[in-house]
Amino acid sequence: MFKRFYPDWYVDSAYKVDYKKLYDKGYRGIIFDVDNTLVEHGAPVTKRAAALFESLRKTGFDTCIISNNKETRVKPLAEQVASKYVSRAKKPSPVNYVKAMNMMGTDSKNTLFIGDQLFTDVWGANRAGIKTILVKPIDPHEEIQIVLKRRLEWIVLYFYRKSKRRHNGKDYIILKDRNNE
Repeated sequence: MFKRFYPDWYVDSAYKVDYKKLYDKGYRGIIFDVDNTLVEHGAPVTKRAAALFESLRKTGFDTCIISNNKETRVKPLAEQVASKYVSRAKKPSPVNYVKAMNMMGTDSKNTLFIGDQLFTDVWGANRAGIKTILVKPIDPHEEIQIVLKRRLEWIVLYFYRKSKRRHNGKDYIILKDRNNE
């Protein structure tokens, strides 16, 4: 029932993923959500986010940011990190995930999605056939409608974690070693 919302991986932060290992596994494109995934909701690009995108380019990844926000929010962020972007993405519709892959020249087999919400981010990527990484939101202070969605997400995550325990736990291949942070 809830499996359509399950991420492939669930980690603390987009900044703790071992992207080199993912590149070595054959992934070439990464689609990112922005707010509460890369930066706090409504915040500008941080040095940390800019450094991440620079590192991804050096590794060989192409990137695309997709967001349900307006272009006035998404375009300046994407330009600052030299990433492709899609604004007003209408997530969880899979249409703009596919558009992002087309923009990067990747497909569902070599593309990942990273976001902080199950019912928009992860579900949309799952519908597009993309591997997903759910991250914990950067900022716990959110608008009321997001808070209500988070309560529902807790239920789904409870069953997700329970299913992972039954199937040998998490796939830690994507996490950085503590020594590499």
